[in-house]
Amino acid sequence: MPPLLDLRLGDHVLNTAQAVGIPIALVGAVFLSFGAQFQSRGVKQVEARRVSAGTELGRSEIGRLIRTRSWLFGTLSLGLAIVLQLTSLRFAALIVVQPIGAIALVVSAILNARLNHVRVSRKVIRAIVLCVGGVGVFVSVAAPSATDSAISDDDLRTILLLLLAVLILIGTLYAIFRSRMTPIAYVVGAGILYGFVATMAKTVINRLIQGQFDWLTLLCGVGLAAAGLGGFYLVQTAYAVGPPDLVIAGLTVVDPMVAVGIGIIVLGEAQNAPLWAIPAFLVSGAVAVFGVFQLSRHHPEVAAREAERAR
Repeated sequence: MPPLLDLRLGDHVLNTAQAVGIPIALVGAVFLSFGAQFQSRGVKQVEARRVSAGTELGRSEIGRLIRTRSWLFGTLSLGLAIVLQLTSLRFAALIVVQPIGAIALVVSAILNARLNHVRVSRKVIRAIVLCVGGVGVFVSVAAPSATDSAISDDDLRTILLLLLAVLILIGTLYAIFRSRMTPIAYVVGAGILYGFVATMAKTVINRLIQGQFDWLTLLCGVGLAAAGLGGFYLVQTAYAVGPPDLVIAGLTVVDPMVAVGIGIIVLGEAQNAPLWAIPAFLVSGAVAVFGVFQLSRHHPEVAAREAERAR
């Protein structure tokens, strides 16, 4: 979508297409946080009635989930969040829109503390600040120079091959280590898959709008479905073994970092960025990821679960 008007921010230019896409992404982030809270409550209700041992969700648990009101409401909220996210991608580049979802972490942390009467410690607050601050710096650097380029057939083949390799790797690791997987492992796996989902969804929508329905578009749709279903299952399992704000932290940091990596390396969306922007991307991304791991270590619900396992 061509820029309608340019807004100057110092020496940089932010066009109005991005100015429209960014607030849409912010509203989507709020729906994401509410959806995560209600889905988490639904999963925990089902887990409380569980008979079999283990962390992964079986067919019976998934069947009960779709009959749980709080989970259904959360799923509806997440559906709205996805629609808003895809809408924002029509206005702004992937590397601008995806990281904005980190605001959901702040909303989710407040909601979780209020609903579950959990005290938010200084270490948890510091971890959240690292996540949101790192992502905020990333967006501030990326937005003025981001280019929303079309995805060529060669680029799409590269993304599909990367997705295939990721699906095989995550599937193999899950099959071997699922009895010992921690909440952060489920969250990181889901975040990686959802990073591909965002890219694939944008590609499928754009190609359908342009009337490009060919075998490559069909393969992209299959990849979207595989990554989406895999990420969905890992997220629901993460809700069963960890707090919702940890899940949100992983998804709003790992997901955009993967999508942004694709946008920068494969699609060249940062080709107009100054040389100093690359180390800024790396440092701010590392800070945000470090915040996620700190949250996984110091969150009171995670600490309580680890203490129970140690007994």
